[in-house]
Amino acid sequence: MKGSAPPRATFRDVFAVPEFRALWFSEILSVTGDRLALVALTLLVYDRTGSQLLASITYAAGYLPWVIGGLFLAEVADRRPRRSVMVVCDAVRAVLVAAMLVPHAPMWALVALLFATQMFAPPFESARAAITPDILQGERYVLGTAVVQTTFLGGQVIGAAGGGVAVAFIGVRPSLGIDAATFVLSGLLIGLGTRSRPAAARPQVAGPGPLARAAEGFRLVFGDQGLRTLLLLGWLVAFYTVPEGVAPLYATKLGGGSIAIGLVLASTALSTTIVTPLFTKFVRPRLRIDLMGPLAVLTCAALVLTALRPGLAVSLVIFSVSAAFGVYQIAANTAFVVRVPNERRSQAFGIANMGVIVGQGAAFIAAGAAVKLFAPAAVIAVAGGVGAVIALMLTLRWRHVSPPGGRHAAGRRPGHAASSKSATLRESRPLRGSG
Repeated sequence: MKGSAPPRATFRDVFAVPEFRALWFSEILSVTGDRLALVALTLLVYDRTGSQLLASITYAAGYLPWVIGGLFLAEVADRRPRRSVMVVCDAVRAVLVAAMLVPHAPMWALVALLFATQMFAPPFESARAAITPDILQGERYVLGTAVVQTTFLGGQVIGAAGGGVAVAFIGVRPSLGIDAATFVLSGLLIGLGTRSRPAAARPQVAGPGPLARAAEGFRLVFGDQGLRTLLLLGWLVAFYTVPEGVAPLYATKLGGGSIAIGLVLASTALSTTIVTPLFTKFVRPRLRIDLMGPLAVLTCAALVLTALRPGLAVSLVIFSVSAAFGVYQIAANTAFVVRVPNERRSQAFGIANMGVIVGQGAAFIAAGAAVKLFAPAAVIAVAGGVGAVIALMLTLRWRHVSPPGGRHAAGRRPGHAASSKSATLRESRPLRGSG
């Protein structure tokens, strides 16, 4: 009928795109294998040393390389073909993880190899996030983001729980071998399943140096008040993922072993894996934006309940509920990609993801140190309370920038945003290396 609205996109429409299917399968392989190896190494350090602080530092070693990678390597995916960047990153990571299989390798060498492996995650994730809007447009992109985010979280669940089981039954090195194989398969899927595209940015014969380009990226991301607010909302993940950083000691205090530790780690992602596609499918774009702030407050505030010192089962419920409220990140992702020009998209995602990953690493180390003085439950509760206060302040700021019921950018095609610094931001993405 004339004037009727076009039919809404479905998940079937998203999976009908062959390139997206290849990208999706590669995400499953990379995230699951990565998480399995990270958990396995963390448990190995905790088992050999008995130190929660050292275990937290090992866990953070999988995150801190995003400082360098996010600042100086992510923008490579703007100046080079994004498919090639992803394939090369997968190949290098496969070799580095395979090097961890050398018998009798000292602990410091394994942690160093983990650090080097994660250095190539920022350019890979930035390239993948930046190429997705070229493969999916409009509401298909929003649904595709939900699929990738769900896959990312599902991979964390499988990898985290599998890491605990793997250490208990097959050992650390076989787990690392699985991780190396996932990178090889991921690179093959991307290389054979996606088509070649030219670089988004024009090559520069004599352009600014790395530091100057990094500074330009920060000006792009922080120069707009709305974008800055959305970015900080995304960075709240550092507060509501603190349970991951103290999982070994938290589960041990409750009488659990390696499997219980894996369950604590998995619970932070399990409910979001279920809620994310439902939120994206049934909640309309404008309502997603209006709910973004309240959900951000709730995802942190739920952790305050750990102050009551619950048992393992109740703790898993609390962590799952908190993670479910984190679905607000989906709205943040969409607006982020809408407002950033295509030729700067990888760099912008790199900086956003860098803040998330570095914030998580710092929070894990701080929490690991804090549990030497306070109970793990108290540390988690304080982190949730502080995060909730910050989320409330950001929610008030967001309502000032984009009042409820106002005009939103949900209907714009990703990647076709105004590049002006004065442009008003209306919508956004899950800034966790997964959108």
